[in-house]
Amino acid sequence: MPPSAFLLSYLSFPAASSFAGSTSTAVFPPPNATLTDVQSFFPDASHVGFPGPTPTGDEAEAIATAPAFASVDSIFPLVKPDASDAKSSEFDVTHHWGSLSPLQSVESFGLPDASPLIPDGCELTQVHLLHRHGARYPAEGAAAPGFGKTIHTAAAGKGFSASGPLSFLNTWQFRLGAEILTPYGRSQLFNLGVGFRVKYGELLKDLKELPVFRTTSEARMLDSALHFSAGFFGVQSYQQDYHQLIVIEEQGFNNTLAPYFQCDNANNDIGAFGSVQSSNWATVFLKSALKRLQPFLKGIDLQISDLVAMQQLCAYETVALGFSSFCDLFTEEEWKGFEYWFDLDFWYGSGPGNPAASAQGIGYVEELVSRLTQTPLTTASSTFNVTLVNNSITFPLNQSIYVDASHDTVISSILVAMNFTSLAANGPLPVDHIPKHQTYFVNQIAPFATNLVGQVLSCPASKTPTHIRWILNDAVLPLTGIKGCKSNKDGLCELQTFIKAMQQRIEEVDFDFDCFGNYTIPVPDAITNGQFPKNLRI
Repeated sequence: MPPSAFLLSYLSFPAASSFAGSTSTAVFPPPNATLTDVQSFFPDASHVGFPGPTPTGDEAEAIATAPAFASVDSIFPLVKPDASDAKSSEFDVTHHWGSLSPLQSVESFGLPDASPLIPDGCELTQVHLLHRHGARYPAEGAAAPGFGKTIHTAAAGKGFSASGPLSFLNTWQFRLGAEILTPYGRSQLFNLGVGFRVKYGELLKDLKELPVFRTTSEARMLDSALHFSAGFFGVQSYQQDYHQLIVIEEQGFNNTLAPYFQCDNANNDIGAFGSVQSSNWATVFLKSALKRLQPFLKGIDLQISDLVAMQQLCAYETVALGFSSFCDLFTEEEWKGFEYWFDLDFWYGSGPGNPAASAQGIGYVEELVSRLTQTPLTTASSTFNVTLVNNSITFPLNQSIYVDASHDTVISSILVAMNFTSLAANGPLPVDHIPKHQTYFVNQIAPFATNLVGQVLSCPASKTPTHIRWILNDAVLPLTGIKGCKSNKDGLCELQTFIKAMQQRIEEVDFDFDCFGNYTIPVPDAITNGQFPKNLRI
């Protein structure tokens, strides 16, 4: 076939189905299927009996006893996608999805010789875990479902058809739900719970009461917490092994795990500044893709926002359905651009470049100091819920293991509030190119199932805690920016020094002004500490 004939064939436009772009859903269990009618035929284990031998073994503490650390490097059962040009087998598209990336272990945040394993001569005395929910469906009203509506509206009319690499759109349907966990997302949190038990289970021996773990009331948050606990404690017993505190996530309720409802500037143009900056970047990195893909589509004039939605659909469909036809539409450079799109969105929306970021994260820091010092919080000063944290039942101060579940943007703001400046070392981020020596990557900071672990240690080993360090997705964080913490190859800081530094951060962050002050983001935005510059206040 001559080249011209091949090109003509490639550009031929088959008729699109009228259902293209429509939403496809499934309901399970079947509407009329119930347990009650036949439940008597299926007694539970307590009625059946005969469980066989059930002695338990000793608790694991692989974080202290194993000779090597087991990294998270698998996305099973998801199919690893390729870029359209597939230049290198080492290029992993899933690493370039920002906050939509599946959790994988980070190699280093600047301490290449540090390991998550407990340093020699130290003993673990306490652990603090802050984790994100697992992979989810897109939010209602987001770009991904909006693209489905665009396709369906065009297909319901006349003249819509797709060819070449976009020919799958002729019969494509939007098959995603909204906001709740996907099956893969459930497995992420179950596996996170299993891994945490293997690494830190020994600390359960120090508990005198059942521990309290916290999450918020959103469905995906509660499901994430329950799947984590099922993995950590075991499916048959987890509901009797701990207390699950569910903190209301809604306007009018203080909640450090969802602080944006109590921060006005998180919900106006200040909070949306990340979207503005990332949108500006999209016009740069997707310009060639728009020109390349438009000829394969009739009946729709593609916009840059459509291409962003298509890249998002690659990620959302993969973590929900296992595979997506949208992935190999884009080149490796365009996937790098998409990754940076998220970096800008977070940097300027809930990260170091947003003046209300530290204020949103400071409530968790106050709770952390309360736990580390075993000092109750009695006076409301930011986003923590006084009713809950001033109650030793709902906010105990004597646990050896603390587990809190939150969101990507919240964990981002907490990292800023704690002043982990190494993450912001190359800021502020430009909006017209990807900078060299970049240090702020959202796929490393806040992927699905991201986890921040604080290890409280005694060094040298004893029963008295002396040091603390922080590990984000299996990489030790340098404590630069935390006043008084000395440079240390293992990321260690003296515990009392760290506590004083966090108390100073609490004093430095002006929650009332940054969350409720009437100001605009300075132009250019040179903020790198998540606070409105005090010298610019009117």
